[in-house]
Amino acid sequence: MRKLETWKGSCHCGAIKFQIETDFPELTMCDCSICARKNALMVKVHESAFKLLSGEEFLTEYRFNTQTARHFFCKVCGIYPFHRKRTAPDSYGINVFCLEGFDPTGLPVRQTHGRTLL
Repeated sequence: MRKLETWKGSCHCGAIKFQIETDFPELTMCDCSICARKNALMVKVHESAFKLLSGEEFLTEYRFNTQTARHFFCKVCGIYPFHRKRTAPDSYGINVFCLEGFDPTGLPVRQTHGRTLL
């Protein structure tokens, strides 16, 4: 098991900055209609392990289907840094490609089946 670490992340232009704490138990890829299109590799973190450092005014939100999951994008560069999860509303799905210096090599990736959620 990896140790709990603090990671900083941002969108492409740097308008949105955030911080998470995680030990990367696994990464996930979702096959729902939006996740398949944005092709993000995600780590789930509890809301207590997530901190928005700056850029709240640059966030724009997209909801679809049940209107439960809250997908956030940067209004300036369009990058998806994180979302509030539908199946775990007290957690965030973090786009690990937005984390500074992170390399996903060797971490397990679980395919989630968001298409089957109604």
